[in-house]
Amino acid sequence: MPTIAQIIEAVEEFAHPDWQESYDNTGWQVMLPGQGETPCTGALLCVDANPGIINEAVEKGCNLIITHHPLLFRATKQLTGQNRVDQTAIAALRAGVAIYSSHTALDSAPGGISWILAEKLGMKDTRTLDRNCEAEGRGEVGLGVIGHLPSPVDPLDFVKKVKEVCNAKVARCSGIPAHKIEFVALCGGAGGEYIALAARLGADAIVTADVKHNQFLDDAKSIMTVDVGHYETESCAKEIFYELIRKKFPKFALYYSETEKNPITYL
Repeated sequence: MPTIAQIIEAVEEFAHPDWQESYDNTGWQVMLPGQGETPCTGALLCVDANPGIINEAVEKGCNLIITHHPLLFRATKQLTGQNRVDQTAIAALRAGVAIYSSHTALDSAPGGISWILAEKLGMKDTRTLDRNCEAEGRGEVGLGVIGHLPSPVDPLDFVKKVKEVCNAKVARCSGIPAHKIEFVALCGGAGGEYIALAARLGADAIVTADVKHNQFLDDAKSIMTVDVGHYETESCAKEIFYELIRKKFPKFALYYSETEKNPITYL
């Protein structure tokens, strides 16, 4: 049985913590002293951790939870159980469940979040949208992907396909262009800051999330912006974790969370 640290090594070999953005907190969120060297009884995969996820891990016999979003993101000066972060951290410590997060390190990794979205859309001739550095033998490290669809499609058909790929119920769009969509940019999660860059590179459309009103407005005439939600564009993180660990430890106990739900309800 691999140790907790060995399971995380499989993740970090793919998404090195050094690739995270400066504001981020990729890495260990909760872990008892020496816990990394103990056998890992199973890993539960999710986007966000909460007390219910801790309970689910215990019920499934897992002593490790791997999330995309960091549990500890903003400064935490007290652990008093007054909010989700406190309650989750306390529950994890009490249960002896370690929590590790790979956030923008996974976003930036070659083959990471945006690359999986591109693959699901059948895109070709893809490259990194905002290059940061080169990973030896792996390709470009950076946020987002830009490339071509298999063939030009009607804008409404494009939005429909994106919703299917991301399992999204709605899409917020900046407008429906008269021309077909072929050259596309993708940025899983909050990528509104990359709309202007995608437009300058000649993209017909960009798919991302958490786009602000002024971001829709500023480049409305030069690019179609499609916002299908933060959770929707990043839930594939669980698939990445699963494949990374399963490849290295084929018989290891891995679980997708069955209790996690999109925190946003669309009415």
